[in-house]
Amino acid sequence: MKYQRKNGSLFNSPSATAAAFVHLQDSNCLNYLHSLLERFGNTVPTAYPLDIYVSLSMVDNLERLGIDRHFKNEIRILLDRIYICWLHMEEEIFSDMATCALAFRILRMHGYDIPADALAVFAGENFFETPGGCLKDLCSTLEFYRASHILISPDEQILERQHLWSSNFLKQCLSKCLTATDVFDGRIIQEVDYALKFPFYANLERLENKRTLEHYNIDNLRILKSSYRSSNIENKDLLDLAVEDFNLCQSIHQKELQQLERWVIENRLDKLKFARQKLTYCYFSAAAATLYFPELSDARMSWAKNGVLTTVVDDFFHIGGSGEELVNLIELVEKWDGVSTTDFCSVHVEIIFSAIKNTTNEIGEKAFSRIGHHVTSHIIEIWLKLLNSMMKEAEWTHNKVVPTPEEYMAYAYVSFALGPIVLPALYLVGPDIPEEVVRDTEYHNLFKVMSTCGRLLNDIQGFKRESKEGKLNAVSLLMIPSNGVVSEEEAVERISGMIEINRRELLRLVLQSKDSVVPRPCKDLFWKMSKVVHLFYRNNDGFTSLQEMVSAVNAVIEEPLSIPPSDVVSAA
Repeated sequence: MKYQRKNGSLFNSPSATAAAFVHLQDSNCLNYLHSLLERFGNTVPTAYPLDIYVSLSMVDNLERLGIDRHFKNEIRILLDRIYICWLHMEEEIFSDMATCALAFRILRMHGYDIPADALAVFAGENFFETPGGCLKDLCSTLEFYRASHILISPDEQILERQHLWSSNFLKQCLSKCLTATDVFDGRIIQEVDYALKFPFYANLERLENKRTLEHYNIDNLRILKSSYRSSNIENKDLLDLAVEDFNLCQSIHQKELQQLERWVIENRLDKLKFARQKLTYCYFSAAAATLYFPELSDARMSWAKNGVLTTVVDDFFHIGGSGEELVNLIELVEKWDGVSTTDFCSVHVEIIFSAIKNTTNEIGEKAFSRIGHHVTSHIIEIWLKLLNSMMKEAEWTHNKVVPTPEEYMAYAYVSFALGPIVLPALYLVGPDIPEEVVRDTEYHNLFKVMSTCGRLLNDIQGFKRESKEGKLNAVSLLMIPSNGVVSEEEAVERISGMIEINRRELLRLVLQSKDSVVPRPCKDLFWKMSKVVHLFYRNNDGFTSLQEMVSAVNAVIEEPLSIPPSDVVSAA
């Protein structure tokens, strides 16, 4: 029999195997059925074995609920065991598309060496035409679609093809306006719609956690070859824990936001009328996407404060500051110590420099108490690189210089201003980062590809606005030398390709373990910030817009969980 597995079953289905035995009297089918009766008695499961699928689904569920950090050791032990099964090409993984795709995604995202060609057997539309295919299995197709986003090199054409046909299939299902015949089907349609709207690289963890909690179903069925329910995948105890955890984190975030509002006033940043007031957005990017654990308060506050300061400095260089003031600010940061009131050429410079210095020294002290060595000089260096890059761009604008795209990007990825936000926070997330790691090319490359993605996304969405203001960016610099040969659409397409290349490289750097010197918890921050900027600039300039991200911000920081009455738990 073509679809008989090594254990004697057809698709790990007792009913299908029993039917085959009745018709064919196959001894392997009989041995499989006898093994079930010995293990389970007269009541056998609808599918067996499902150990790997259930284990992977449990890990996936914990991550979606936002409580996986409480089970780190257990998850690592479990994934080590599943990785051994992967290396041994266990039939339980590779004979089922949903299990294989789920294993691929989770193992690769946890840093295991998983080649893309392992999915080749499932790639292509012809697979849908086989009895083992998934013409009617949206769950399997959705899982395959999610796996197709985990690209880490330019030569993973298998994943590219997989992404194309799985996304097309899912879109076709939605376009037909499938009518849900039961709760399960309705939920899957919602999952498909959400996955297509918010791809993996633009989906923030905390938004995903809240959505999962509010749509959690402790009676959920998983449809494989037949209906299947496991109490280990979705249950009330996990929901209780996750709700309690979310509410605790949200209450901490609300208090921290109040502290930050006082910090803005204490540092007189509210007096800078030229500057965009983006405190809540800056804190949202820390609390929602990167550092929502209660114990990471110092890193969260560093991230948010420097997010506010980089926004102020960006507006100062583009709107509020004169040439004299810009030079003065750079000279003060270079001098740092021994600055007196007579060194300031304006009140604006005094406010900005004082806020940068006070915040940097505060972060330096907290980092020293954690890791035992001084980092303040490195944070000053980060600020100087940013200020000098912004100054170069200001000089280009003032002197009407048109740089080449290469000259522009050499400064533009730094002037996107993620350096002071992300890099100091790395000292506050746990693992020590010694000087040799900071100077390593891996550390620099992580920062560069993350910032390049952000800069290019910003330039695409800000092209029309900046063109009206007489500013150049990556889009216009591709169009200018061509004398009209390269259209805006063609320039945007080229830049989108560059973003894709850099995003893959960033994920590769984050996931690689061999010869890596930057600790994984630190590398994760680069990827999470990339997800922030992909969400912010997904449809518009979400950072500059007054309304674009309001609902997302409120959902994480302000609005309480909305759990259906039937699922209300004691922790709520």
